[in-house]
Amino acid sequence: MTERGKDDVTQQTDALQIGPSAMRWAGGRLIIDIEERDIRLGIPWRRRVKGQVILHPEMLNDRAFKLDAGGHHHWHAIAPRARIEVKMERPDISWKGSGYLDGNYGDEPIEDGFKSWHWSRAHAGRDVAVIYEGTRRDGSHFASALRFDNAGTPREEELPLVAPLPRTWWGMERQTRADRGHASVMKTWEDSPFYARSALSMRMFGEPVVAVQESISLDRLIFPVVQFMLPYKMPRETG
Repeated sequence: MTERGKDDVTQQTDALQIGPSAMRWAGGRLIIDIEERDIRLGIPWRRRVKGQVILHPEMLNDRAFKLDAGGHHHWHAIAPRARIEVKMERPDISWKGSGYLDGNYGDEPIEDGFKSWHWSRAHAGRDVAVIYEGTRRDGSHFASALRFDNAGTPREEELPLVAPLPRTWWGMERQTRADRGHASVMKTWEDSPFYARSALSMRMFGEPVVAVQESISLDRLIFPVVQFMLPYKMPRETG
């Protein structure tokens, strides 16, 4: 992923292009074409990254949720359950598996509205369970436990107990919700100064599940040292 200016972005009803990469809805599928260059510390050249990801929704949800009283920020679990195909040319790797598609949108930068949040998703039997909670910039807390049925219809459930998780190598605080307030980290896929993504083992709504969990600290994101470091992790095109 490369940060780019507004002149490199083209948006349509069912398509979005950012530089040479793009995504589009076609035939009920979301097709993502990737054309990027990576960045690696200590290596002066950037390798080409090229491929395609195809997401096949198994359920769709048309309901978005307000995350603040003023309606400045919304969250939408577009496809709570999906299948994906990943076909990369550079590097030459491919796989198929389960997927998920959501999005956040609003009328102000996300760090203006929030200090942090935690999110988890898991297959709970034939349903999909999603936990989403966080702390707004004014210090107030929001939390919801949603269960999507086969038709993609969400219903709110009683929040399970907080399940604390160990901090990451970068000291990121993370947590989820689970039956009896217990969950264990199977693997941490992404560990950065302000963001972490992990696989968890736990029980949710009476079902043993493997969940995907993420935590983000917007306070850390806007910290000057982190802002200075970001271009070394994510390429930035300013022209």
